[in-house]
Amino acid sequence: MQVTLKVLRFDPARHKRPEWQTFQVEAEPTDRVLDLLHKVKEGQDGTLAFRRSCGHGICGSDAMLINGKNRLACKTLVKDLGSQIAVEPIRGLPVEKDLIVDMEPFFAAYRAVKPYLINDDPPPARERLQSPEERERFDQGTKCILCASCTTSCPVFWVNGAYLGPAAIVQAHRFLFDSRDRGKRERFRALGSGSGVWRCRTAYNCTEACPREIPVTQLIEEVKRAILFDRF
Repeated sequence: MQVTLKVLRFDPARHKRPEWQTFQVEAEPTDRVLDLLHKVKEGQDGTLAFRRSCGHGICGSDAMLINGKNRLACKTLVKDLGSQIAVEPIRGLPVEKDLIVDMEPFFAAYRAVKPYLINDDPPPARERLQSPEERERFDQGTKCILCASCTTSCPVFWVNGAYLGPAAIVQAHRFLFDSRDRGKRERFRALGSGSGVWRCRTAYNCTEACPREIPVTQLIEEVKRAILFDRF
């Protein structure tokens, strides 16, 4: 099939503002959007810039705005989109070139919630054990691949770059509800701040955008309740 692929291009060395460029690409219905981008880069315009790594929905590096929705280019099939496809960089982060954005603000928020196990108790003779039920309590948060699809679909993040964003809160949830962790006070300082969970307006964009089908909004609400119950 013939696909019309529109890409929002931006090169700071040449452009004052982003510009649309259209490519005609021969494709199979089972091709992915990532395949189309490779065909353009390898056969039509080698200056096209985008990120990819594993190409199988695990690394999270190729999140893009595809036909108006945040998706992973490596998991989005042509047959699900039709013959007219528009690709833009994810919103709310500075564009470096074409479909590549500066991820540093996203990862700064990730680091702020201390996404690692904190436990200063004397170590046991063997590992710190958990029951299957305790492990299940934070299972959803472990599925996050840090693609930023949820955070960059959030209208609060678009207008307030200081907001931690859904992905960082999901990462905090993963450790707050881990029975082995003792770092909730440190995380609550970041989560309860003016740029923390209380900025969330429960728009559900984040849940719809997640390629791993994590119930992001639900996890954010659980973090809010944890902070409230801790205070009162």
